[in-house]
Amino acid sequence: MNSAVRIEGVTVVLGGAFTALKDISVEISPGKVVGFIGPSGAGKTTLMRAIVGRQRITEGAISIFDLPAGSPQLRPQLSYMTQEVSVYSDLTVRENIAYFATVFGVPKRQVKSQVASILQTVHLTDHAESMVQELSGGQKQRVSLAIALIGSPKLMVLDEPTVGLDPVLREELWMLFRTLAKQGTTLLISSHVMDEAERCDELLLIRDGALLAHGSPVDLQKQTKTTTVEQAFLTLVGGRKS
Repeated sequence: MNSAVRIEGVTVVLGGAFTALKDISVEISPGKVVGFIGPSGAGKTTLMRAIVGRQRITEGAISIFDLPAGSPQLRPQLSYMTQEVSVYSDLTVRENIAYFATVFGVPKRQVKSQVASILQTVHLTDHAESMVQELSGGQKQRVSLAIALIGSPKLMVLDEPTVGLDPVLREELWMLFRTLAKQGTTLLISSHVMDEAERCDELLLIRDGALLAHGSPVDLQKQTKTTTVEQAFLTLVGGRKS
């Protein structure tokens, strides 16, 4: 296995009229933190949904660990955190994590210890017995991230995981992402915040459904003769001259 994700000529047309993705081809190596960077509506979420097998592809193909995207064999190996909070509001934080751990096939004898470990990882131990509906937006976001961590997936697809979080917690989560990558996990993280792009190993710069560039932050800055990722992005979209 040479790649974690291979995307070949992918086009997605929604409603028979709107082209959400336009002929995207890219290969992502294992153990990388890869940022999907671009403005709202650029196509980042559509591409992520296609990668995890939740979006029908009009043309092209996507493979994950050399298997077609959406294959049943991939379910234990990947997790997907959506922008919307996708947990049960009428359960406690601990109950949510335990429930999804069971659904995802974590052995019963390991559920308790894994729940405790994940609670600590996302800094929710003190809120373990709180009902999700009583939590703040940022805390709910962390519960969703906790679910994504269940089972130590090889590929984590995280759509805007730091939205609504304070700067301290954002920093802690990025430290966690780096640790996971060092352990071999591949992380695909979407964001429209350019300062987060600087933290990634590689970037996919996306606008209007098209892939503008793929490379490390340093490579993209060299390519555009700029000093920040934001300047590089603006240069690539034609917003400024290098």
